[in-house]
Amino acid sequence: MIIRIVKLTFKEDGAEDFLRLFHERKKEIRHFPGCLHLEVWREDENPNVLFTYSHWENVDALDKYRYSDFFKDTWSKAKPLFAEKAQAWSTVREEVVE
Repeated sequence: MIIRIVKLTFKEDGAEDFLRLFHERKKEIRHFPGCLHLEVWREDENPNVLFTYSHWENVDALDKYRYSDFFKDTWSKAKPLFAEKAQAWSTVREEVVE
């Protein structure tokens, strides 16, 4: 399983516009083949910084999403809202401590 974390830093009011876009598309993202989990987080001290957090079956599933027409369309609507270039990490869970 791949865990994908993407940091998105927005212009003023851009985070709210992105959240509207996300809410319109979240079901389609979550039900994209290979997507196992999807969340959006907001940085506690900076409301213009959001993170997407998702689980994918494998790298191939994530790449199919990232190169899909649906993603390209969504990204083209989100990108003008950014104050900085998005940062992304693909990770593999090493250990869970309970």
